Amino acid sequence: MAAATQGNTNKQPHPGIDRNNAVIALRGVRKAFGPMEVLKGVDLDVYKSENVVVLGRSGSGKSVLIKIIAGLLRPDEGTVKVLGSEIDSLGTRALQDLRSKIGFSFQNSALYDGMNIRANLEFPLVRNKRSLTRKEIDDAVAQVLDDVGLSQTINQMPSELSGGQKKRIGIARTLILHPEIMLYDEPTAGLDPVTSEEINDLINEVQESYKTSAVIITHDLTCAKSTGDRVIMLAEGNFIRQGSFEEVFDSDDPRVQHFYNYNFITKT
Repeated sequence: MAAATQGNTNKQPHPGIDRNNAVIALRGVRKAFGPMEVLKGVDLDVYKSENVVVLGRSGSGKSVLIKIIAGLLRPDEGTVKVLGSEIDSLGTRALQDLRSKIGFSFQNSALYDGMNIRANLEFPLVRNKRSLTRKEIDDAVAQVLDDVGLSQTINQMPSELSGGQKKRIGIARTLILHPEIMLYDEPTAGLDPVTSEEINDLINEVQESYKTSAVIITHDLTCAKSTGDRVIMLAEGNFIRQGSFEEVFDSDDPRVQHFYNYNFITKT
């Protein structure tokens, strides 16, 4: 892969972003669970080759948002268009085909504990591309392991890996299908600062090498600074700020300032 953007720096917008091509388009999306309204009519465009970070406190609706984008949840109101297709209009087969173009990196990595790393990586490949030869499968597994820097883990079990390694393997498993869109759910949650920086760098490497567009859900401001071409803050069911990292936090809004202070100011 290409050289990574180093962590703790403000990412410059990727030069390949095509602002005439929205690969994700949400309009008026609402979602409630009982009396709790989580999303209150949000609009969102994510452009080709763009990494968009959505920031918010726990319970703000960030994970609900990407599950709606992936078609895992249906909105109560509004439209969701991904790669030109309106998700609500798709049948089961068409939705499955669309999901094969979306890589979903779950917060807990979602590896199968009873399978070694090779089998974990092969699983989505053989399920979606049944005509591949054994050599093609082996080559694809070797390539994604090399891309995430973990070739040596191919015969290990998930229980033998560190938290950071599991995150990398989870990302590798999505990359094996060469997705056009990546969805990252709290990619640095539970990781130490050094490992978090490595994951941030990997997200940028994936964008560069696989030409992906991405939505990155996080409450980690260092992750947001390092990976986001554009940053959006979600609070109280709405997007309250968006722009560069500096533009988002150049605000007197107490919801914005409290979020920044919680992340970056050491409490005594």
